[in-house]
Amino acid sequence: MTTGPCGLQITGTGSRFRTLAQTKDCYTRTFVAVKPDGVQRRLVGDIVRRFEKKGFKLVGMKLVQASEDLLKDHYRDLRTKPFFDGLVRYMGSGPVVAMVWQGLDVVKTSRRMLGETNPADSLPGTVRGDYCVEVGRNVIHGSDSVESAQREISLWFRNEEIQCWEDPASPWIYA
Repeated sequence: MTTGPCGLQITGTGSRFRTLAQTKDCYTRTFVAVKPDGVQRRLVGDIVRRFEKKGFKLVGMKLVQASEDLLKDHYRDLRTKPFFDGLVRYMGSGPVVAMVWQGLDVVKTSRRMLGETNPADSLPGTVRGDYCVEVGRNVIHGSDSVESAQREISLWFRNEEIQCWEDPASPWIYA
């Protein structure tokens, strides 16, 4: 185990890494991706704005055309589901904005901000409640646990793509 960006403990080899659950400041990280429908509908700015206004810190972001292999690995827990092949095709149909957000309870809070997987079950004010109609086009992905976040971040980002920066707003957000 070695120390990585921002003093995080990391495991792994080469350019891929796995962060432990907590940064040295006791804030967690999560993976969020704006899916192809969200990118095509130009919702990226609003989604980023929501996370920033909440007080979370963006530490990684990139626009990517995900490979089939990456998507199959990302969604490996769903590989036995009948919708798996269609999900992989859809996620590969256009660019995805992959992000890493950091903050106190960021995994749990971001899941609430996103809304339910099925937009019909999502409350107004959530991303899916405001922008989605159908589960097959639900605009955004967010890690469902700290463990999933660690795995997903290591799939989508190399160590050097995670940025360390001092957020001057932190004292105004965290006690």
